[in-house]
Amino acid sequence: MSEVIALKLTVHVKQAKGQKDRISVMPESLTGDLKNNDPVFASERGGIFTKKTAQKVFENAFKDSSIKKYDSFHLLMHSFTIHLLENSNDVRYVQELLGHQNIRITQIYTQVTNPKLKNIKSPL
Repeated sequence: MSEVIALKLTVHVKQAKGQKDRISVMPESLTGDLKNNDPVFASERGGIFTKKTAQKVFENAFKDSSIKKYDSFHLLMHSFTIHLLENSNDVRYVQELLGHQNIRITQIYTQVTNPKLKNIKSPL
């Protein structure tokens, strides 16, 4: 979660989980008036959200949504990963983007992606 609340428009997360730097993508539709080095999740008092505030915002969004089953803040990362794979991004690039050392961790997500992907036949 600390990785998410520290996001800036450049989306280069330094010293994230495992003390690794991570680079991610930010859709142009979400950037609005943000400039480089502006916090994506700015607090009302300036600066970035605390972990506790980010968790509370996430919980409130769940309550206000039509989603019945509550999950953790970590759900955002899982959803992002699944969407990357469903959009035909190479699992090795997704592995690098997420900072997974072992590709088997990234491949876990391929088991829950679009079932149509499993129906692809080898051209060989």
